[in-house]
Amino acid sequence: MNKLKHLLSMLGPGLMWAGAAVGVSHLVQSTRAGGLYGFALVGVVIFSNLIKYPFFEFAPRYAAATGQHLIVGYKAVGKWAVALYGIFTFLTMFAIQAAVTVVTASIVGNVFGLDLSLVTISGLILLIIMAVIAIGKYSLIDGLMKIIILTLTISTIVAVASALKIGYHPNPEFEIPFSWSDASALAFVIALAGWMPAPIDISVWHSFWSFAKQKESGKAISLKNALFDFNVGYFGTALLALGFLTLGAILMYGSGQQFSDKGSVFAGQLIQLYTQSIGAWAYVVIAIAALATMFSTSLTCLDAYSRVLAPTTEILFPKSNALGKKLSWIWLIVVVVGSLFLIGVFAESMTFMVDLATTISFVTAPVLAYLNYKAVMSKDMPEDAKPSKFLRIYAQLGIVFLSLFSLGFLYWRFF
Repeated sequence: MNKLKHLLSMLGPGLMWAGAAVGVSHLVQSTRAGGLYGFALVGVVIFSNLIKYPFFEFAPRYAAATGQHLIVGYKAVGKWAVALYGIFTFLTMFAIQAAVTVVTASIVGNVFGLDLSLVTISGLILLIIMAVIAIGKYSLIDGLMKIIILTLTISTIVAVASALKIGYHPNPEFEIPFSWSDASALAFVIALAGWMPAPIDISVWHSFWSFAKQKESGKAISLKNALFDFNVGYFGTALLALGFLTLGAILMYGSGQQFSDKGSVFAGQLIQLYTQSIGAWAYVVIAIAALATMFSTSLTCLDAYSRVLAPTTEILFPKSNALGKKLSWIWLIVVVVGSLFLIGVFAESMTFMVDLATTISFVTAPVLAYLNYKAVMSKDMPEDAKPSKFLRIYAQLGIVFLSLFSLGFLYWRFF
């Protein structure tokens, strides 16, 4: 029991990172990947997780080694790096928050049978999240994440095991083979890879959660513990992504059914995938797991934006320091209002909103990856905490690949 408590105490920011990651990219995109193309995109999921690994790993590494968050690391690289991060965050935050919130609202509306618009449900969800953030305790969100991730993991493992017993038997009449020459298939791959396992922006959030944990506990996190916590969360989410893809492939691919663009309908189809493999008795458990997962993603996103935008603004506009804690609340309200506006415009096409947010993340990934690499190699990092030679080469190759993919996509899309 003592060993278990010690293990759980070591976990924290990594599970919050998992809570932010295991949402749209897993529940929606991975399941759609299996439902649309069977197991054809397993390689894309694995490759996306592998190529982005160093850039997410650099966040807990920097936080543990310096006791600071990555925005400080960007500042050490140069004010231009903070400005670039701020611009990218501003360009993507409304689409990202809107995408995760509308999926959450869709599940809430379906499970409770609410006769309310998605905008109204989304607004209520965001108000509840703002109340949780107002409490201002890292430990509260940390505790919620441990329960949510554990519940989702167990239910997904049971669902996948039950689905595997059914076997993979797609009807040839309804099979749609994946083709790289198919424009719609390629566009979906871009959207899938953009948030697999998560947008690289989340690495900065991770460093803030690590910083918050150290500040609240009054104890420094060792590099060994920080990386252990991260690896549990990272590779755990990778396995969950494959689990969701498997569910979509076995229970949806070649069945003649298609996932709906409408959020409430999609939410019902998603929960049905679980109950179809486990049994109708599991509906309540699965509904709670899906709700908790998407609520946690919406919560961690909104919490993160309020954390990262305040110091970013203070560095770029020093006079804003006079606002103090009000600055975080100003950004919180800006994100909520902007997200609700997007939801109001695109509420009837949930998958369009999701694909828009994930595609933007795909295009910006190489720049953020480069900033993380420069931060972890900056003068602020102790030499013995800097990445090994292998990890440096790994990261450099990753930046090259991500850049080629991003440029290739832009050329294909516009030229």
